[in-house]
Amino acid sequence: MPPDPEMIHYTGEKSGEFRALMQEKKQRISDLESMHDKTIKNGPPAEQVEKMFDSISKHYDLLNHLLSLGTDRLWRRKAVSRIGSSCTPVRILDVATGTGDLAIEALSLGPEKITGIDISTSMLEEGRRKLERMGLTDRIELMKGDASSIGFAEGTFDAVMSAFGVRNFEDTLAGLKEMHRVLKPGGMIMVLEFSRPSWFPLKQIYGFYFRRILPGIGRKVSGDPSAYTYLPESVMKFPDNEEFLEVLTRAGFTRAGQEKLSGGIASIYTGFRP
Repeated sequence: MPPDPEMIHYTGEKSGEFRALMQEKKQRISDLESMHDKTIKNGPPAEQVEKMFDSISKHYDLLNHLLSLGTDRLWRRKAVSRIGSSCTPVRILDVATGTGDLAIEALSLGPEKITGIDISTSMLEEGRRKLERMGLTDRIELMKGDASSIGFAEGTFDAVMSAFGVRNFEDTLAGLKEMHRVLKPGGMIMVLEFSRPSWFPLKQIYGFYFRRILPGIGRKVSGDPSAYTYLPESVMKFPDNEEFLEVLTRAGFTRAGQEKLSGGIASIYTGFRP
């Protein structure tokens, strides 16, 4: 049997590279093993997330657009079009809606009603002000709600979606199971999330930007020293790519799929309730 390339002996300046490689491999194995637990707790306690997003709510939209150079708008548009290519939803639920940007984009699908829920009262207040300015309060309803216990009956919605919110769930699997529960049979889930690119040099540039540049910009604009330190940490802990597809399957979804955006910096994940 040929030797495992990762086990070839490294010496000198290569030893640090070898250790880093093996550490990353061990972490990925640990992540995969954790997926067999009954819960997948990637995020901090819900109360901590609520407090953090309350603190940056007034700057949240600006920071999203600034830090992504406007790419987040294109990603949302692409994600919504992915829903439209697979179904014609009448009622849509937007989980971790924030200030409602994804819900606003989803109006292009022509639903009768969109409901957005979020645990942050301040984010919802910002969203409601935005909807009032745009004259959309009769088409989108924003209300306080937790992904771990969505306050709607089973089979209420034709589509359930979330943009950059699932990685903040205290328990990823429990939140996805709740999203599955409130979907009608045949209904669709769409999750837009950051993911980690795997090819050189984007992986290295991405890591440097998220760890070194983004927290500094976020602190200066928002005034919160912790929120944009948390962001890169949450992305690195999130079970992305094939791991997240497996979590979707465990939550009960079928035909789990992924579409990578911008070289894998973000991904659109989809699935269906049987």
